[in-house]
Amino acid sequence: MTVGAPVVEGASVAATLIETRKGEKVKIFKKIRRQGYRRTRGHRQLESVLRVTAIAGGGKTETWDGEVNLTPRSELLLRARNLAARAPSADLAPDGVEVETVVEPEGKGKAARVRARVVEGADSTAPDGVSATATEAAPAKKAAKKAAPKKAESKKDAAPKKAPTHKDVGKSGAPKQSRAQAKAPPVRRTAPRGKG
Repeated sequence: MTVGAPVVEGASVAATLIETRKGEKVKIFKKIRRQGYRRTRGHRQLESVLRVTAIAGGGKTETWDGEVNLTPRSELLLRARNLAARAPSADLAPDGVEVETVVEPEGKGKAARVRARVVEGADSTAPDGVSATATEAAPAKKAAKKAAPKKAESKKDAAPKKAPTHKDVGKSGAPKQSRAQAKAPPVRRTAPRGKG
């Protein structure tokens, strides 16, 4: 064993950078009791993941000849939970069908969704005893129902609307009244009563 103060002269360490990621979340909570003071903050420290491949020093060298796996930890965790996005395999597609992987952005701050899209289709493979026109007719009926015009307005829809109650006020932009305010009689704006 060779010990340096503070380093061993001529020694070196070789490593491969696997990924730079954020570490575990740390919560910082501050409170002063009976003062109404509560503050919560979070922090995730940046950390670099290295794989040491060789150490040399004191005239000796030790190397690691294995293969460096550059798969990030987030991907490994998704695989462990069986949630990793996998491209559709060509074995599942029937003959004559070409499948293409399409990555669609979900929205701001969300992960992209991976979908398979058929580029070239094959002939219809309907089960025995069922004609191809019968299988194609079912989606056509659903589309016809969606496109059908709406029925004429009923008498309830054509009736004049009532004045809004305290329950309806919450639906509008006005501030919501409490039940006590709605039941209370209106306030009289007159001269004060009493002697005089």
